[in-house]
Amino acid sequence: MDKKEIEYQIAELKAEYIRLQHDLEKLEYVDGKLSPLEKQIAEIEAQLSALNQKLREV
Repeated sequence: MDKKEIEYQIAELKAEYIRLQHDLEKLEYVDGKLSPLEKQIAEIEAQLSALNQKLREV
């Protein structure tokens, strides 16, 4: 994977992360079930961490 591909994936994950955070806030407001979204957010955080590490190594 080259630097541009990694940066593109990071940008996509950040956009997804922001969308999920907004969904989470809405669910908190209506007392919805939060655990699936929290799990997805944690997975995205892990992916972002791994991609940022790859970016530093490139």
